[in-house]
Amino acid sequence: MGREGLEKQGMSCERLARIERFLEENYVATGTLAGAVTQVWRHGEFALNSVLGLADRERQTPMAEDSIFRIYSMTKPVTSVAIMMLVEECKIALDDPVSKYIPSWEKLGVYAGGFMESFQTRASARPMRVVDLLRHTSGLTYGFQQNTNVDAGYRKLKVGELATAGTLDEMIEKLATLPLEFSPGDAWNYSVSTDVLGYLVGEVSGMAFEDFLKTRIFDPLGMVDTAFYVPQEKVSRFCACYAIGALGSKVVSEKGPELQDDPYTSPYREPPSFVSGGGGLVSTAADYMRFSRMLLQGGALDGVRLLGPKTIELMTANHLPGGVDLPRLSRSMFTEATYEGVGFGLGFATTIAPASTLIPGSAGDFFWGGAASTFFWVDPREDMIVLFLTQLLPSTAYPIRRQLRTLVYSAITECES
Repeated sequence: MGREGLEKQGMSCERLARIERFLEENYVATGTLAGAVTQVWRHGEFALNSVLGLADRERQTPMAEDSIFRIYSMTKPVTSVAIMMLVEECKIALDDPVSKYIPSWEKLGVYAGGFMESFQTRASARPMRVVDLLRHTSGLTYGFQQNTNVDAGYRKLKVGELATAGTLDEMIEKLATLPLEFSPGDAWNYSVSTDVLGYLVGEVSGMAFEDFLKTRIFDPLGMVDTAFYVPQEKVSRFCACYAIGALGSKVVSEKGPELQDDPYTSPYREPPSFVSGGGGLVSTAADYMRFSRMLLQGGALDGVRLLGPKTIELMTANHLPGGVDLPRLSRSMFTEATYEGVGFGLGFATTIAPASTLIPGSAGDFFWGGAASTFFWVDPREDMIVLFLTQLLPSTAYPIRRQLRTLVYSAITECES
């Protein structure tokens, strides 16, 4: 787009160019990232569509606009949209107890002491509700957080691990044998909650979770490359994934990024036995931008409506009990949980007090990212979407997300607010 077009979008050519230059000089040229796709969508057009570096260093495959990425936890907003579609149809309600759909969870206790196979529990103050799964106040956890004895129980049973054998049904059965970290609603803890939502989608809709996503979301929106595996005919477009240290590690290795998952031998080459609504999808920039545009436009895109505008408004409001921000309620050692002024809605984090975050943004913008450093956010006030796709584990290794926000907002010359 030329200078005149960008000026109509209220963005600076020079400052948008600075985004690509910054990523190239600081991440791609240094070898920190193999490559990246960065897109800025504002006022119905691309202000920036940057493709840098390589999709696969070992084969010297250039990054492309249609490269396929592991989006990990950027799967969560998709699953959250799926459950909210069923809420709109009154097939499930946000205040329903989860045990209505998973009877074996009716008497889940809260951790009071002990270790795996000798856990001591106390009664929960109230039942877990569907809304607790959407906002991560369920009392569930992730084993990789390595903070508590309950986390250790998850690791021992391999609960929610993408690479392990097992099914979604088996995960639900295992969770019935483990205590909750806390009574639902008492805290925020990043967890397998969204995987449980995927299970509920299957139970309530009467079709397999993956089939629901394909027939009700991906096909209608034209998301042709989003799935839980990469078929043979698309493997040449599948990015390699790299890692520094271990996922969840607080220590960054001095060796630099190493190959973590080769696209040609990846477990993503076959349909998984465990279909993870919390982190199992692969996608492309084009596909995820279409999903994001649907959110920006109040639940509809190109004549296809998935959700009503009021439902999107409900999803993107802060639902943390008491209206507090994440640092005041979080028990999770997770990057976004440390940001003051950031709350959590029904599937996304949301900015509730921009000045408190010390990072540019708008009240009401909403966002989330994935373990391999992918990230997106939607800013309705600025009529803008930003999408960043790369493949580097863990997402905590470098402050790319904060830097990208700073660079993008500094390129805006005419604000809508």
